[in-house]
Amino acid sequence: MKLATCIIDGYEKAVVVQSTSVYPLDASMSEMINGGLELALKLGTAATERRAIALDDVQLRAPLQPSTMRDFVAFEEHVEGVRRSIDGQVGVVEAWYEAPRFYFTNPYTVNGPGAVIHPPAACNALDFELEVAAVVGKSGSSLSVDNARDHIFGYTILNDWSARDIQRREMQVSLGPAKGKDFANTLGPWIVTADEFDDHRGDDGFFDVHCTVEVNGEHVGHDSLANMGWTFESLVAYASRDSWVHPGDVLGSGTVGNGGCLAELWGRRGEQTPPPLHVGDVVTLTVEGIGSLSNTVGASRPTPPVPPARQVDHASTRSGGARA
Repeated sequence: MKLATCIIDGYEKAVVVQSTSVYPLDASMSEMINGGLELALKLGTAATERRAIALDDVQLRAPLQPSTMRDFVAFEEHVEGVRRSIDGQVGVVEAWYEAPRFYFTNPYTVNGPGAVIHPPAACNALDFELEVAAVVGKSGSSLSVDNARDHIFGYTILNDWSARDIQRREMQVSLGPAKGKDFANTLGPWIVTADEFDDHRGDDGFFDVHCTVEVNGEHVGHDSLANMGWTFESLVAYASRDSWVHPGDVLGSGTVGNGGCLAELWGRRGEQTPPPLHVGDVVTLTVEGIGSLSNTVGASRPTPPVPPARQVDHASTRSGGARA
């Protein structure tokens, strides 16, 4: 089942999507996810027996407002290429192989299908990132990998927009990405429930799902979820270790390889080819079994400056010399 959020008659509604029609639900998306997959499927089936609305007549929004967003780096090829681009190093660090690493990104800057993306004013190297994200539908702590499957509600597409020049500078502080990432991300076009997406699962537990990205209609990259280093269940289990996952949490796969982002290609080619994204560019991510997610790059918005750090005479302050 495909579940979306859209604007109908001026109001935000959760709907079931079937082909070219949507069917309004009697519950919000948050209520659907919190109620669990079994209840969501029951409510969704009942909704399809009522009034249908043409999909073209509604405006899609991000399918959910996440509680938290963890973004992993589960594709080895992506890590190798981007590492060359960001810090000039070759290969993949051994720590990557030990466990599925992630960072927390911003749930307050989630965009939906068709939204205009405004990069930071200081950005001169805007990039997309083609990912698939799991949506958690059941709370759990320190889950086993086997048990984690029951905690996944569904899957959606994630575009983790990145200001690569800002990211490159700030990661020299060794805290990971910050303002190079948190200005925008996109989810959509809807959530495909876990039972439906499982049709693409192979015997090894990985999804044999083809993913592609286009910029202005031109093919840039493609990969398969079969090339992930860990299953989504492993990502959920690791996220919950010594912590919790709760309904509405979003866990990104990390960017696919083979051109899933521009920075990977820049690292391999030693130059910014294709060029960074510019105003007016349209980025379309397509994932087999889910659909397509498109956004247009807009102009940056002005922001007030923040001063650099003040210079402190540490020796003087430690000795008390700065006191009167």
